[in-house]
Amino acid sequence: MAPRLAPAGAAKLTWRLPLRPSLSPSPAALRTSFSTTSPQNVKLGWSTLPSRARPTRFNQVTSGLPAPTAGPAAALKRRAQSTPVRAGVLAIKKGMTAFMGLTGARIPCTVLQLDRVQTVLNKTRKDHGYWAVQVGFGERDPKNVGAPMLGYYEAKGIAPKEQLAEFRVRDEKGLLPVGVQLMPDWFYIGQRVDVRSNSRGMGFAGGMKRHGFSGQEASHGNSKNHRTIGSAGPSQGSGSRVLPGKKMPGRMGNQRVTVQNLPILLIDNELGIVVVKGCVAGPKGCVVKIQDACKKPPPPGEFIEKTMQLLKERFPNAEEHLQQARERHLELKKARQEKRIEEILTGGWEPTKEQAEMMDRAIAEDGHESLGEEQATL
Repeated sequence: MAPRLAPAGAAKLTWRLPLRPSLSPSPAALRTSFSTTSPQNVKLGWSTLPSRARPTRFNQVTSGLPAPTAGPAAALKRRAQSTPVRAGVLAIKKGMTAFMGLTGARIPCTVLQLDRVQTVLNKTRKDHGYWAVQVGFGERDPKNVGAPMLGYYEAKGIAPKEQLAEFRVRDEKGLLPVGVQLMPDWFYIGQRVDVRSNSRGMGFAGGMKRHGFSGQEASHGNSKNHRTIGSAGPSQGSGSRVLPGKKMPGRMGNQRVTVQNLPILLIDNELGIVVVKGCVAGPKGCVVKIQDACKKPPPPGEFIEKTMQLLKERFPNAEEHLQQARERHLELKKARQEKRIEEILTGGWEPTKEQAEMMDRAIAEDGHESLGEEQATL
């Protein structure tokens, strides 16, 4: 291939500007006066970080765009309408029964029993990032509770609980005093509630039982594959693999199930039961969570105020009891550090005047005056 020649008029267009030796500028002056790029540094307003490390590159404050709505506060605001106003309770599923309506219709229902449901902790937006109430259910033998949890309950002045659960609330108005007991009248007849529990575990199940597959042919060439699922993964189109989420044999049941908008048919404080219409997931004896329905309007404001007033009347000294429990916990904690706890346990515990009055009041309310006198004589 012949070499490429220059254009015909290129020689006429090339020219040079003659510079006299006395007037030629220095190299430093040429760099200063004829520099085409400006220095990029932090002092002149340039950022040396990569573009991905500058999240406000296209959302400057002066650009007129709204503030980004991504963050904990914005998330709480978005979930405010679907978050219940009040806390819920824990209960035991006792079984199912039926009510007969006025027209003779048979209404199936589930009996849920509350057992010493008390508030244990309040979580706030400032300390934990959201508002919630921790609720305890039942009682557990202290021998079967670890030392950290024993100290946790000791600081609250509450006996160890069988199970703890957390109920989120919309704002600080839904928080409750620590140590108060929630009764079935926390709800009212006709109210809609959401009931959460774990479904009955069925163990390892095949595809026909777990997912409702129809199975394969009973005859006509089928050899010992009547209940198998068949092919599990396609070949070329999806990369010769089993796609995630494929319905296959596996463990069936024992999953969290929420039954929404169940109406309450009956409440009884003496028996401690709440009867709801319909069925609730889980076997007899399982623990369920009951809370106001998130897809229905919250209870009326008058009812909420009434329930809060009942709590204050039933437990007027809840704050004082909590403060005394904290002080006693600090005393015992210091005694354990100084290895004086055996002396305290050997000598016995003498309650203060206020604690003795509270114990006498509790014994009188329960109707066990004779039991208290026998303990005093012993």
